[in-house]
Amino acid sequence: MKEELLRFTTAGSVDDGKSTLIGRLLFDSQSIFVDQIESLQKSSERKGLNNIDLSLLTDGLKAEREQGITIDVAYRYFSTSKRKFIIADSPGHIQYTRNMVTGASTANAALILIDVRNGVVEQTKRHSYIASLLQIPHLVVCVNKMDLVDFKEQKFLQIVESYNDFAAKLDIHDVDFIPISALNGDNVVNRSENMFWYDGATLLHTLETIPVANDNNLIDFRFPVQTVIRPNIEKYHDFRGYAGRIAGGVIRENDEIESVSSGLRSKVKAIYGTSGRISESFAPQSITIELEDNIDISRGDMLVKVNNKPMPSQEIDAMLCWMGENEMHVNGTYAIQHTTNSSRCILNDILYKMDLTTMKRLEGENNLIKNDIARIKLKTMSPLFIDSYRKNRNSGSFILIDEYTNNTVAAGMII
Repeated sequence: MKEELLRFTTAGSVDDGKSTLIGRLLFDSQSIFVDQIESLQKSSERKGLNNIDLSLLTDGLKAEREQGITIDVAYRYFSTSKRKFIIADSPGHIQYTRNMVTGASTANAALILIDVRNGVVEQTKRHSYIASLLQIPHLVVCVNKMDLVDFKEQKFLQIVESYNDFAAKLDIHDVDFIPISALNGDNVVNRSENMFWYDGATLLHTLETIPVANDNNLIDFRFPVQTVIRPNIEKYHDFRGYAGRIAGGVIRENDEIESVSSGLRSKVKAIYGTSGRISESFAPQSITIELEDNIDISRGDMLVKVNNKPMPSQEIDAMLCWMGENEMHVNGTYAIQHTTNSSRCILNDILYKMDLTTMKRLEGENNLIKNDIARIKLKTMSPLFIDSYRKNRNSGSFILIDEYTNNTVAAGMII
């Protein structure tokens, strides 16, 4: 049986303990090498600490270590006997909202940390809204620093009630609440003897058992072609394969497929995975497809099942997170990257901007600044074959690129 992979992101206000929690998770699950532990001990001693500062495992930048905050998105990998994990430890400051969007964009789950003493604050709402916007299927709310309120159940229940009242306004359906102390390890990997009143699962057990098999769209086949493989050697003289990552659905040998750009059809002759030929494949696997017919297909094309293809459109209605240093203005032009296809586009309209402090819509805006989230309308120079983000997170998203600097300046989710 193929070992499952869970991608999850962490988010919360500054000093809520995100980096310490990830460090504790890695430490207590024995996912740290001996030399890493020795390095942590030395770093902690230099800071005058008696115990190991586990937050140093993820706070890798010099500025982060000096200030005790997380600035960039720190990615970590670990595994247990039940599952593999990729962690994106996202920043807590408001000015790094774009980093949180980056870290959460591919996540199956989001860990929202709340300091039990502070309750549901602005950053809790901001990060939860982004998790909702990005359609992250599973949320785990970790009520941290329970040791500082004497592990009182009532304090935990107050947070649960307050968060549920707020989350009712968002598109969030699967939420777990866990009382923890990241510093001491209570309910992170091992059950807490200090919170006998809590009969739920630990954080690690929750992460190991979150269902991820249905998080990808396995109905609508979407295969953006990344490159065309022509070996040009005698043994494979006539071979022509189309390589890429499946963005949705399932593909099998003998399935009839269509190129969305040309409308030409063929059948799947063979499918090749990382270990050789296979009879079927599904999202999000990377494969090479060989067809029975040599039809005109190149990078940027998308292969789909016959009678199940996205509609071409030059008008895009989307939620957008602006990441650029310079302002985004109506009538501004950008390069747009959608799956493996690209075009140019113009910002036609800003319908409204979200005030993430009050969760209200601000209408009549003509520009966006860094970290703004807004609903916008784009017009592309050439048609793109798009799905809604709710239907498919891969074919329903895009990025905007500054044509002068070649920097990514926005991430969008198609409505």
